[in-house]
Amino acid sequence: MKLAVTNPVAFLKKLKGRLIRSLFLITLLFPFVAARAGEDKGFIKGRVFDSHTLEPLSYATIIYGRDRGTATDKDGFYFITASPGNINLTFKYVGYVSLTRSVNVVDGDTVFLDVGLEYDIADIDQVVISAGKVEQRVAELTVSMHVIKPELLSYSHIADASELINMTPGIEVLDGQASIRGGSGFSYGAGSRVLTLIDGLPVLSADAGNIKWQFLPLENISQIEIIKGASSVLYGSSALNGIVNFRTAEAGNEPLTKFYIEAGIFDRPRQKDWKWWVSPRTFASTSLSHTQRIGNTGLGLGIYLLNDRGYRRLNHERLGRLNLKVKHDNNRVEGLAYGLNFTGGKTGKIDFILWEDAWQGALKQQEETANELVGSLLTLDPWIRFEEGDKYSHELRTRFQLSDNKFPEAGFNNSRAASFLAEYQSVYSVFNWLKLNLGLFENYSSIISEFYGDHKALNLAAYSQLDITPVERLKIVGGVRIENNSLDGKRDDIIPLFRAGINYRVADYTFLRASFGQGYRYPSIAEKHAATTLGSVTIVPNPDILPESGWSSEIGIRHGLLKGSLNGQIDMAVFYSRNINMIEYLFGIYQVPGGLGFRADNVEQSRVYGCEVEFSVTGSAGGFQNSFTGGYTFIYPVEYDPVTGRNTDNYLKYRRKHSLKLSLNSTYRKYDFGFIFHAASRMLNIDNIFLDEEVNILPGFADYWRESNTGYLVMDPHLGYTINQRFRLSLTVKNVFNTEYMGRPGDIMPHRNLSLRFSGNLTK
Repeated sequence: MKLAVTNPVAFLKKLKGRLIRSLFLITLLFPFVAARAGEDKGFIKGRVFDSHTLEPLSYATIIYGRDRGTATDKDGFYFITASPGNINLTFKYVGYVSLTRSVNVVDGDTVFLDVGLEYDIADIDQVVISAGKVEQRVAELTVSMHVIKPELLSYSHIADASELINMTPGIEVLDGQASIRGGSGFSYGAGSRVLTLIDGLPVLSADAGNIKWQFLPLENISQIEIIKGASSVLYGSSALNGIVNFRTAEAGNEPLTKFYIEAGIFDRPRQKDWKWWVSPRTFASTSLSHTQRIGNTGLGLGIYLLNDRGYRRLNHERLGRLNLKVKHDNNRVEGLAYGLNFTGGKTGKIDFILWEDAWQGALKQQEETANELVGSLLTLDPWIRFEEGDKYSHELRTRFQLSDNKFPEAGFNNSRAASFLAEYQSVYSVFNWLKLNLGLFENYSSIISEFYGDHKALNLAAYSQLDITPVERLKIVGGVRIENNSLDGKRDDIIPLFRAGINYRVADYTFLRASFGQGYRYPSIAEKHAATTLGSVTIVPNPDILPESGWSSEIGIRHGLLKGSLNGQIDMAVFYSRNINMIEYLFGIYQVPGGLGFRADNVEQSRVYGCEVEFSVTGSAGGFQNSFTGGYTFIYPVEYDPVTGRNTDNYLKYRRKHSLKLSLNSTYRKYDFGFIFHAASRMLNIDNIFLDEEVNILPGFADYWRESNTGYLVMDPHLGYTINQRFRLSLTVKNVFNTEYMGRPGDIMPHRNLSLRFSGNLTK
């Protein structure tokens, strides 16, 4: 199969024009859709409460019709306007069993319906999509999954996606590069073994193959789903280590407008000699989000602005991002929905590369490596879906993505990349016990760059997965993917990938699981063709580098907890993964000026053994509403000899054996308070070149590393006060103990900083 595109730039411009005209047409139809929705109405009203205490459940969710819904007010009351006929209403509240009731609505009449909900095991019944690309309960998955709810963003003053993901047990984000359970190290900003998605479609840059964390929309997020382990069968290349899927929120029946304004300041570092500034180092941000339904059309808007002066010299950022979501449910064809998502952002920043020295310049960048970047990202995602109840569904999702990186003072590093992705997915319920998932995927990209050279790439794939429930308590999953990649007309081999898993419900709230999955990753354009010099660091291209592959397996158990007012869950897993032809940057002698540089090579055959425990508990005591979550991860990451099959004595680079992450939040009347805690052991191994005092890339680093690579403990307490129904004031202190610790070599993490946030909900 070939894509007949003779002029990719003209093709993408033409496609963009068609998408804009489609969006304009949908906008023109809004008034007519709204007017039709106003005909023949009845009303439903009532109260939602705890069935045991009779206390009202504030802001409980009520879903009715197709993706329509509302929420109760602070006293548990709700009001719904609906078309005449039989309507099913589903009442949901975190920590309670969902309940569905049917009512008959008559034109002009009001139906009164009060509902009491029963307490349930927290989180174990929550619904996710990412594991199988269809809705499933977390407890019934065959793989490990962690779900992040948007409430964590508010409590902890988080506005950057990488910081949020880094709070997840088993995940470490090292200078923008994510590693799940030790599957990745640090590769100098090129390539990623963790695939990031927005609503199921990849959002990696087409040139460097990395994650643009700053542009990921957090303003209107329903939840973030993280799969730990190889996920290439369903998601393709770059899902070798796992995926992170950002699911955007649907508009409810009632308009919802939220905002916050935040300002913060950095304290002094622990080492007084490192303080280089005279005026305070400050940061400020603001966010606005709005969701609303107009007839059968849901709208979402999010805006975020940031000005961060930075705690390091020559390391600052100014950022703005905008995201829009339009979804329309067709009122003529039952089950038909379509829409358009938009994400856009622009940043002006200087990334921190190398410090001046370890004595007084650890927070000052070497001037020759400080280059101002003006970067932008634009995505347009038109989609259409048709479903016939639980029988079958068809969905086509597409994405046009354009990224532009400009260096005003270093134009030889400029790069522009355009890509067009399309995925067709069809799900069939063949029998009550058998579900078939089929899909086709295409990703075409064009790169124009003085940094990487000009390139064109095409990735094609087809996948299939069976979900089988032979008996009530048992679920079996099996899948296969066929994938092919070509770069500049040169095709790689066709690659088959397989996965399998099983989940068995031992008791009402106890689930055993086991899984195996293969992964595959094609080298990014940057790993093959990047050639540049940053101060004393030279990056050398390697056009002959090979793809990397691997597999991961795990056995786990998830158990629900319910005792008195306490409820929650605990999840335990042991895992084992292996990578072949792992891509790592090596320092050596190459045919470049000066002779020395870093180059991406296939060098490591690796194994990672480990275990992980996660838990979440919620409960009330003495008027306090408490939530306590966390997890511990142990990994043993080593190289192995493929000839003997035995492990070597070499640890994989940029990994830590032990990691503990905890989060506590308590609410008492108008007050809320808590903390986030993170502890990790020392880094096991790094590139030896950083310890070579003759090369001296980082002056003073060798001695600093020997003294300071001992692990770390960081705590971020937070305190909030609810002023009234609409407004809230909160304070967060990050790194309250002013711990001094490092990510990759020369990258000192932020010292103590404080931020004050004023937030509000302007919904009537």
